[in-house]
Amino acid sequence: MQALRVFQSLWAMELRIPGEPEPSMRANFEKAAAAGFAGLCIDLGAHEIEQFREAGPLYKEFGLDCMVNAFPEETGDLLPVIELACEFDARMVNVIGGVMPFEVSAAVPVVKQWMEEAANAGMPLLFETHRDSLLNDLYFTLQLMEAIPEMRLCADLSHFVIDRELRLPVPARDQDHMHRVLERSDCFQGRVASREQIQVQIDFPQHQDWVDQFKTWWKEGMRLWRQRNVAGAELVFLCELGPRPYAMTDGGQRELSDRWEEALTIKSWVEQMWDDLGDVIDRHPAQKSPDNAQQI
Repeated sequence: MQALRVFQSLWAMELRIPGEPEPSMRANFEKAAAAGFAGLCIDLGAHEIEQFREAGPLYKEFGLDCMVNAFPEETGDLLPVIELACEFDARMVNVIGGVMPFEVSAAVPVVKQWMEEAANAGMPLLFETHRDSLLNDLYFTLQLMEAIPEMRLCADLSHFVIDRELRLPVPARDQDHMHRVLERSDCFQGRVASREQIQVQIDFPQHQDWVDQFKTWWKEGMRLWRQRNVAGAELVFLCELGPRPYAMTDGGQRELSDRWEEALTIKSWVEQMWDDLGDVIDRHPAQKSPDNAQQI
């Protein structure tokens, strides 16, 4: 039976409230476990590996799975992060690559090198749709997908919404582009954007049209994932509501909403979507995963 595992981002648990201390890493692990999250995602570059080693025992202590967001700035930066991910028995490494060739043809060998390094280590590897990174632009991403059919994605669609300044209702052309991304995605991230803001408050009335659009994309992505994966496969959905400056603030640098409560709300949404999709999948059983899909 397929399963949904909702993770929380450790970065998203940073408070960044002026004059107030940050909670300890242990406190964040305890909070995430108590809230019913299946795992915690850590974000790190190669120079931050030693800083995060203390997290290893906490995963075991609190019964949480690990996911790693990697930020390699050079082609050689990813391998040490992969090695740490293996040490932590991570579910996957998700790449936000700082190597950004201008031409798709120049990006192909970079992606293939990183995929080979991950495959040699037995670590599933995804590439995140993210601004100011390898997959900065939707059109570049679509071209790279065509050039490397075996490349798998982690879909954070908020970046494409603001990068392309998509409008509502989303035109059919752009819906088709997003559908192609969802077809290639083996992990999804929970953040709602508008064409002007990377992260909006999900309970404000002026944002509800965008909330509905993201819910539609997430459910479609999960449906596609369930149909192409076999029984027993597990899907990771990552709640990733960033602290300021991702989160909008007032003149006193206080956030306009409670990100933790929003994360719990998104968690409940996607769990309900998953349950709702169960009836559809039961009527249309999951197909065998394509050869280039990863079991994550």
